[in-house]
Amino acid sequence: MADVSGKTPTRRTAVATGVVKMGAQTLSALKDGTIPKGDVLGAARLAGVMAAKKTQELIPLCHQIAMDFCSVEFDFIPGGVGVKATASAFAPTGVEMEALTAVTVAALTIYDMCKPVDKTMVITDVILAEKHGGKSGDFVRAKKDIEDSEIELRR
Repeated sequence: MADVSGKTPTRRTAVATGVVKMGAQTLSALKDGTIPKGDVLGAARLAGVMAAKKTQELIPLCHQIAMDFCSVEFDFIPGGVGVKATASAFAPTGVEMEALTAVTVAALTIYDMCKPVDKTMVITDVILAEKHGGKSGDFVRAKKDIEDSEIELRR
């Protein structure tokens, strides 16, 4: 585990995104709220936030961070659902892993709840879209990279 004891805590924010690709009928049922397992996006939102809070238990050598904020949002996009997670904390190390974990677990929850309807779904394009704060400064993925991966970001 990296020693962060000498690092000055600063405001850290990270945004991660991903996509769950699915068939048109599944996407329509998701939009209509007719997936048999219930409120898919509500469950996925909660699962993503809960997972972000437990990142240090899931990723070996990942620091425990007291997050100040975590959100998980969804966009209906052609052929699927875009997932976006934002995590922030005042800490000596970044929250990239928390944002990425939130997106991944939210996408897995969508997959799990929709799999009785569509077994061909694909989780794809999980990326760190941006991060702010810390010694290395800001990182914002190039717009071209985001467009190439079919991910829509609301900025």
